[in-house]
Amino acid sequence: MHCLLSRTLALACGAVLAANAFGQAAPTDSARSYPTRPVRVIAPFPAGSNTDQVARVTGNQLQKALGQPFIVENKPGAQGSIAADAVAKSAPDGYTLLLTTNSPLAANVSLFKKLPYDPVKDFAPVARVGVTAFVIMVKPDFPAKTLGELIALAKSKPGMLSGGSGGGGGQISIALLKSMAKIDVMEVSYKGVPQAVTDVLGGNISFALVDLGNAAAQAKGGNLIPLGVTLDKRTPLAPGVPAIAETLPGFDVVPWLGLVAPAGTPPEIVAKLYDAIATALARPEVKASLANTGTDVAPMNPSEFSRFIQSEIGKWAILVKLAGLHPE
Repeated sequence: MHCLLSRTLALACGAVLAANAFGQAAPTDSARSYPTRPVRVIAPFPAGSNTDQVARVTGNQLQKALGQPFIVENKPGAQGSIAADAVAKSAPDGYTLLLTTNSPLAANVSLFKKLPYDPVKDFAPVARVGVTAFVIMVKPDFPAKTLGELIALAKSKPGMLSGGSGGGGGQISIALLKSMAKIDVMEVSYKGVPQAVTDVLGGNISFALVDLGNAAAQAKGGNLIPLGVTLDKRTPLAPGVPAIAETLPGFDVVPWLGLVAPAGTPPEIVAKLYDAIATALARPEVKASLANTGTDVAPMNPSEFSRFIQSEIGKWAILVKLAGLHPE
């Protein structure tokens, strides 16, 4: 009996040592039973934004799969940096997550001189959810009905037109438009796209860079009309809208969305979250729900998403440079 007990203990210790030797933590009871209470999903942009909508679709699917409420909390400001910083400093226990975009985890590295968090070291990537686009939107009575006409109008009235954006991707898109079309347009930054849409409708700004989901809703209602998407080719989610690249070859700004946790979150929890997301994203009804937000499903697993984020930091740095922007 004594020998059997000693052998059992030795095997258990050996398993723990082996796990540690390979840089893996031994599974804990809390990781196995996760989640046992509600989980916060922080969205870095306001209610009604594309990020907010995707966070709610994703949170609803996680709730169904894992049996606990996934509550979306909006923390807009500083191009998503306020939300990212809050999550980076949260306990790495899986109960605070960030439904991020390219702004806080890639573009902001080049848009700000200093961030209060490290987008690579301070997060554990869980899954990329999908990609989207921005759309240049104007009121139906705006004198320009095409992107070419907008550019011509801007050239005839230097400094007189204004464009609104609700995040780093939109800000870079406007700056890139100005640089590539050689026009002088005043760029106005908002905490989120919904406020930019409100100001276009109110006639306070000339146009806005609107996420695809909100753009479709505004176009369907006849409130705003689309002039171009920020991709290098037309998107199947809005095939009737020209790509900006059709007028300005080489223009290509692709926003994306994904879920991350604070660095140090147990890998078993990350894996459980990813498995639930991947299963949900394979369902036609979930793809349809995300398509309604203007998001094209394009999942990546944790390791793929980690490499993708690192590559995106460099990509957005190039876009910022091409757009002629300087860190704030």
